[in-house]
Amino acid sequence: MSSYEIKTVPAFGYELFRDHLLPAILGKHQDDVLYWAGKDLARKFPCTDNQLIISFFEDAGWGKLTLEKEEKDGYIFHLTNDDDLLNISNRTFRLEAGFIAEQLQIFKGYLTECYDEKKEKQCLVEFHVKWDLKERVNEK
Repeated sequence: MSSYEIKTVPAFGYELFRDHLLPAILGKHQDDVLYWAGKDLARKFPCTDNQLIISFFEDAGWGKLTLEKEEKDGYIFHLTNDDDLLNISNRTFRLEAGFIAEQLQIFKGYLTECYDEKKEKQCLVEFHVKWDLKERVNEK
């Protein structure tokens, strides 16, 4: 993915930051700020295809991302984690949604949005990605 060395982060440390500190700092603006932060991260760590996005998720410790469905104007991704680190009920996944949206907007070239849907019974998060084939964007 990059020249960065991959290190293991203790689950407890990640959970403290992600599930307790960020919500306390961001408050009611958490979802919006995290979505735009995800888009910013995507610009700093560009992926040129779906497989690189999937690899980034694994390298970042965000979980296992799989492409479940392809449509002419969108995708559905599933996010799971074998170690049960997703903490689906207490976590927002807007950071990941923003990251996916921006990556696809950059390499597809169309205005793209992504929303997340928690599926707690299946222990997964479903990302619905849609791009507007009428709305070209120039990222350069």
